[in-house]
Amino acid sequence: MSRPGSHGTLLTVAPTGAEHAKADVPQLPVTLDELVATAESCEQVGAAMVHVHIRGEDAEPTLDLGRLKDTVQALRERTNLVVQLSTGGAVTDPEADRLRVLDALPDSASCTMGTVNFGEDVFLNRWEFVVALHKTMQERGIVPEYEIFDLGQLASLHRLLDKHGPPAGGKVHVDLVMGVPGGMPGDAETLIAALRLLPDGASFSATGIGRTSLPVMLAALSAGGHLRVGMEDTVTYAKGQPVRDNAQLVARAAGLAKIAQRPPLSPAEARELLGVRSPVQV
Repeated sequence: MSRPGSHGTLLTVAPTGAEHAKADVPQLPVTLDELVATAESCEQVGAAMVHVHIRGEDAEPTLDLGRLKDTVQALRERTNLVVQLSTGGAVTDPEADRLRVLDALPDSASCTMGTVNFGEDVFLNRWEFVVALHKTMQERGIVPEYEIFDLGQLASLHRLLDKHGPPAGGKVHVDLVMGVPGGMPGDAETLIAALRLLPDGASFSATGIGRTSLPVMLAALSAGGHLRVGMEDTVTYAKGQPVRDNAQLVARAAGLAKIAQRPPLSPAEARELLGVRSPVQV
């Protein structure tokens, strides 16, 4: 089955996340300068989109709106990447702050389709909040990436689209986040099961957490899917070998995509695939 964009591979880099501490992972980009430099180096080796979490002066996760706006502006000035902000934040962030992320008017933003156990924590996504994210993005022309942590969340995605209409840009794009303790396993069998539940015409990326990174990457490429990699999801390149930087992970994904004869898409091609237009303030 041919999937949207399957002639090439959309490579998304998730460079920071909200889970790892800078003290434990010194190479993690946490300042604005570090993040932008990381984005530039990742674009050079094949990334077309950047999935952004930001940190404060103390290197701890924050959803400060001023910092988010500055980050979006800097990434647009110095890269051609599709800029996607996380509305997940940290698991302790309140819904109002997570919804306010959209005021920074990124090209794209995440929309997680349900609650999931996240290691020792709970990543809470109430139905009303999911609907609010979806509708606000519709109003502002921000393209959602529907993040799926378990198979039942794909049923919720069908319900969302049936009740509240297609997303901004008109194209459904899903990211299968696999291998989170408490979510779906990161293996080929589960990925195949997820694909049977995708909305018609949807494109998908897949993310393998930790040691599931490579199995998920290979399975997604073989199924016409796209890839998200980065230090948000894994800080180990191989057993006993820490990741040097995010560009190392993007370069590996780009190499595998080329071997699969599905080379990395350019940022312009990624915009076409996802239906990205200019977001608007309302």
